[in-house]
Amino acid sequence: MLRTTPTTRRRPAGLIAGLLLAGCHPGPSAPTPATPTPATPPASTSPALAATAPGLTPQQRLRLLADTITAAPADQTVGLPYTYLHTQSWTRATNVITRSDLQRWRRDADESGREVTRRLPDVRGLAHRPTSDERRQFAAAGLKTTRYVSGDLEPYLPEPLTTDSAKLAGALAPRELAGEAAYPRMLVHGVIGVAISQYLDRAQRAATLRVLADVPTIAYQGERTDLTGRTGLGFTVTADNSQTQLIVHPRTGEILSAHEQVHGAKPGLFSYLLILERGHTATDTGTPSGRP
Repeated sequence: MLRTTPTTRRRPAGLIAGLLLAGCHPGPSAPTPATPTPATPPASTSPALAATAPGLTPQQRLRLLADTITAAPADQTVGLPYTYLHTQSWTRATNVITRSDLQRWRRDADESGREVTRRLPDVRGLAHRPTSDERRQFAAAGLKTTRYVSGDLEPYLPEPLTTDSAKLAGALAPRELAGEAAYPRMLVHGVIGVAISQYLDRAQRAATLRVLADVPTIAYQGERTDLTGRTGLGFTVTADNSQTQLIVHPRTGEILSAHEQVHGAKPGLFSYLLILERGHTATDTGTPSGRP
């Protein structure tokens, strides 16, 4: 199996294990689409409007968004000691789909922390499509609390995370593997891995968008809506016998959701991830929004 990141003692739960396992199924990469003639976006104060202008390549849209993203509300929380993340995920495990709701608090000073996990029963088969009703069921599911001692919750990449997109790409996927069919997939999975492990400030979010702009086979889908009803800019990466869709917030540049379908001998859902909330908190029980 190709290794996409430096080894750590523990990776974030949920999607990362599933994403990396998917890399064990080689397949031909899709041909890189022809690059259309560049177009100049209309003048606009709104990054959402500028990035959706007709005639732009996917690369132009992502770089334009990187240059114009605005601050996210949680950017104001960076002085607090705990990095907080709330996700919901549907992940393929052999012939079933696992369904999890995860809240994680990591104390940045020593990488200790706490996780609260809610699980719904596994769904047999690979054709399952997540639904809004399932999301509501998580609230009534039993929960498991796990505490981690110092060093147990390492970030996906060493901090502070670089804002140089070339260096970031090299940390996410070794450059010597750039000729491999799996390389585009490795890069996009790395971007997702960082987004569900570490809080990205405005400059760091811009760097991840520039990494995505350099991913071979990336395509623009137009505006897309995730399972929560949030609308963003849709991008797909097709490579290594799979297709991964990202929905990106049109103003802050945050990844809202990621959805991967695999093809080949056992096609179907491989993972669906919702990033519901992120930020920093003063304790390992609070949330940036104040909701439990």
